[in-house]
Amino acid sequence: MKQRIAFIILLVWVAAALLEPLLPISPNEIHLPAILAAPSADFWLGNDALGRSVAERLIAGARIAFVVAFSTVFVSALAGTVIGAVSGYAGGALDHLVSRVIDIMLAFPGILLAIALAAILGPGIENLIIAISSVGWVGYARLARSQAMTLRTREHITAAVALGSGQGRIVFRHLLPLMMAPLLVEASFGLAAVIVAEAGLSFLGLGVQPPQASWGSMIREGAGFLLVAPHLAIFPGIAIMLVVLSANLLGDWMRDRLDVRQYL
Repeated sequence: MKQRIAFIILLVWVAAALLEPLLPISPNEIHLPAILAAPSADFWLGNDALGRSVAERLIAGARIAFVVAFSTVFVSALAGTVIGAVSGYAGGALDHLVSRVIDIMLAFPGILLAIALAAILGPGIENLIIAISSVGWVGYARLARSQAMTLRTREHITAAVALGSGQGRIVFRHLLPLMMAPLLVEASFGLAAVIVAEAGLSFLGLGVQPPQASWGSMIREGAGFLLVAPHLAIFPGIAIMLVVLSANLLGDWMRDRLDVRQYL
């Protein structure tokens, strides 16, 4: 039941993000008489310090969050999976080098590295994706490497080598399909992590810039009005919580469903 609710919540937010350009909303439209107004019949979630609709800006922020999240997960998963799979299958000096790089990356908090890279590259969606992807590939590489080291001793891999298949063909045709289940689970958790990272970087002013809406920047703007207009920070916080919780619940469900050990 909880998985269905999580799926519905995530589906609603994704649909809102995809349809945002087609919806009759104006997230940057200013309504001077409604500055810091509480939720009402006209503006369901109230208005911010410039009189803009919080509900409409939440929808616009959802588009930014999911564009960054899906783009980052795709880039990180693609790069990390290829690096980890090739390293784990090839072994030797290449594997030793990649494993040392992974250990070094894991020795530092990922969010701090992302903050440093975002500060160097400057604000913007593209730079935000690059900054988070630069640290996000490590988890996928570590998982793909361990999977490749386990799978390379399987009988069908040995048979492919005996038949003269090249290493590239073995990695992409025989290893990667068997890695998809754990990597999909990792991607579902990665989606939630990237949404939190994007909100955090935007909160610090390193993400998208005004007047573009971001859940993190909305919380930052609302932090100064917590006593007079708490809805400015509460509603974006609830949106982040719902999306992240839903993604994590779906990840747990996928992990349980794709675990082959329960069928043994």
